[in-house]
Amino acid sequence: MAQHFLLSAKARTLSLRSIFAEGEDAAYATFCKLRWPETEGEPVCPRCGSLDAYTTARRRFACKDCRKQYSVTSGTMFASRKMAFTDLLAAICIIVNAAKGLSALQLSRDLDCQAKTAFVLAHKIREALASEMDTETPDGAVEIDGAYFGGHIRPANKAEDRLDRRLAQYQTGERRVVIALRESGGRTCTHVTKTEAEGVKIASETAEKETVFYADEASHWDALHARWETRRINHSVQYSDLMGTHTNWVESYFSRLRRMVEGQHHGVSARYLHAYAAQAAWMEDHRRMDNGSLCHRALSLSLGHPVSRQWKGYWQGAARR
Repeated sequence: MAQHFLLSAKARTLSLRSIFAEGEDAAYATFCKLRWPETEGEPVCPRCGSLDAYTTARRRFACKDCRKQYSVTSGTMFASRKMAFTDLLAAICIIVNAAKGLSALQLSRDLDCQAKTAFVLAHKIREALASEMDTETPDGAVEIDGAYFGGHIRPANKAEDRLDRRLAQYQTGERRVVIALRESGGRTCTHVTKTEAEGVKIASETAEKETVFYADEASHWDALHARWETRRINHSVQYSDLMGTHTNWVESYFSRLRRMVEGQHHGVSARYLHAYAAQAAWMEDHRRMDNGSLCHRALSLSLGHPVSRQWKGYWQGAARR
C-alpha cells in the first residue's frame, strides 16, 4: 500500500529549527518577498505605488515621491507589530502544523509571550485565512450539512435536580450551527447560524444555478429541490449508495472541526465560532499541501489582508465595546 502523503518527507518542508537557525534577517526577507512578490521583495509605497524609496532606521522605508514612511507590515494584519519576524513566522508555522487547531495557551508557551498576545495573534491569522474564501461561490457537486456546537449545560449531580436541556427555557442561547457547503474534492464554505434550516437561505444566496446538491434526510433540505438538482441520502439506512450519493466530504470537515473545538479548545464562544470554522475549512481544503507551502500561503494572506478592525486594540476594549 502506498505511503500516506502526511507521513512522507514531502509533507515536511519547513521546521521551527530552520526558522530560528536562519535568523531574523532571513525571516524579514521572507516577509518582503511575500508582501511584494511582483518586485521580488523590493518595497512598494502603499500610498502612491512608487518603487523609489530609501531605507531608514528600524527596517522602515521612506517614499521619495510622496514622502510616506512605511514598513513591510504597514497596513497589513501585522501592522504595529512588536514581535520579531522570526517569532511571527514561527507562530504561523506552529498554527499550520497543528492540523486540528492549537490553543492560545499552548501557542503562548511555544512563543514565550502572554496568552493575550497569542490569542489575538491566532485570531488575526484565522481572519486572514478566512479571507481566501471571500469571493468563492460553491458550484458543481456540493454537499451541504450542518452541525451544532456550544451551549453545553453541565448536568446537576442529583437526578431530581437535573433540567430537561431540550426545552428552550433551560438552554443557554449559546448553541450555534455551522453550515458547511463543500464541493466534492474542492473548497469548503462555512457559515454560522442559529438553526440548520437557515442553510437553505445561505445556499440560495451563494450557490450557482448549475450546482448539484447532496444532502441528508433532514426535512428542511426539501426546499433545495425547487431550485437545484438535489440528491439525498438517508443516514438511518446507509451512509452512501451505489450511485455515489453521500455527504462524506462535509462530514469529514465536521470531524476535523469537532476535534478542534472539543479536543484542543475545549469550548468556543458563539461570538468567535465562525473564525474556528473557517480555519478548520482552510486546513481541510489544503490538507495535502506541505507545511512550508501552507506557512507561506498563510503569511501571504496575512500580508495581503488590511488591518483587522475586529482585533486591532482588542484588549484595550476597541473591539469589545
